[in-house]
Amino acid sequence: MTFTAAQIAMLINAKIEGNPEASVGSFSKIEEAKEGQLAFLANPKYEEYLYTTGASIIIVNDSLELKGKVQGTLLRVPDAYTAFAGLLAKYQQMVSRQLTGIQQPSYISASAKLGEQVFVGAFAYIGENVVIGNGVKIYPNVFIGNDVVIEDNTIIHPSVSIYYGCRVGKNVTIHAGSVIGGDGFGFAPQADGSFTKVPQIGNVVIEDNVEVGSNATIDRATIGSTIIRAGAKLDNLIQIAHNVEVGNNTVIAAQAGVSGSTKVGKNVMIGGQAGIVGHISIADGAKINAQSGVSKSIKQPGGAVTGSPAYDYTSALRSQALSRRLPELEKRIQELEAFIKQLVSEKV
Repeated sequence: MTFTAAQIAMLINAKIEGNPEASVGSFSKIEEAKEGQLAFLANPKYEEYLYTTGASIIIVNDSLELKGKVQGTLLRVPDAYTAFAGLLAKYQQMVSRQLTGIQQPSYISASAKLGEQVFVGAFAYIGENVVIGNGVKIYPNVFIGNDVVIEDNTIIHPSVSIYYGCRVGKNVTIHAGSVIGGDGFGFAPQADGSFTKVPQIGNVVIEDNVEVGSNATIDRATIGSTIIRAGAKLDNLIQIAHNVEVGNNTVIAAQAGVSGSTKVGKNVMIGGQAGIVGHISIADGAKINAQSGVSKSIKQPGGAVTGSPAYDYTSALRSQALSRRLPELEKRIQELEAFIKQLVSEKV
């Protein structure tokens, strides 16, 4: 498929600077782009490539002031990164719409209800009383247990498992290998030192516009629901334990883990490999640095923490600055001790 600058400008509400008939058929990074490709410039760090790139069309910010001649056609928008992301999303939708129908072999229960324009890949399993909305794409080797509901335009990538009774909203993307609704880690210690499993009879609810990365695990609740609120984005290799609630538009980077019954507010940012203990709350807008260990509630909205155990980010920076000065401070203390010793000896 090829598109002209004029067509792309209509899609992203851009102002054209150059040839409106310039056409592209693929995307590339600005430093590597060739004729017939589209690139974008959002980070000033890469501006030098704007004047050497072979890209036929480049999306740039309205505020950009040119420092030289540009070979390609510019599309000016308020935010180049957001516009480029939106364009990629539209392109992806166009490609995915081509996938419809049911491949064989696959198993679909007679009691399952499938909407229009649904795609079911080979070796998929769809259990009893499953409800699948319009435009849903289910790739090969996906398992969908009994009584699951998946709403419109959601994409389930290969080898995802969604256990019984879970709910997945509209425009959700779940990437390959993720498990939704596996048992929460609940075991009751016994007098003899053994553990008795606590049945996990709740479910997982994923609201609209959520993205779940590859090989992530979201455990079902013991009772009630583990909830991922609308707009949340979860990276690869994330563990969300039973009865956790992740707030709207919260983002969690790879290898982070949230323990049972913790409530994470909206617009929270959690860095990679961070660990959060159970039964605490994280205030709206909080920021948790990578590899932090959060052992108590963050009550201040917008607060930032780092370290393990995690504490206030600004205080941590001060502590780090002081720790770097410890050799100098030790030397000064030794000098002061020697000076005091000399004063005492002189008085004697």
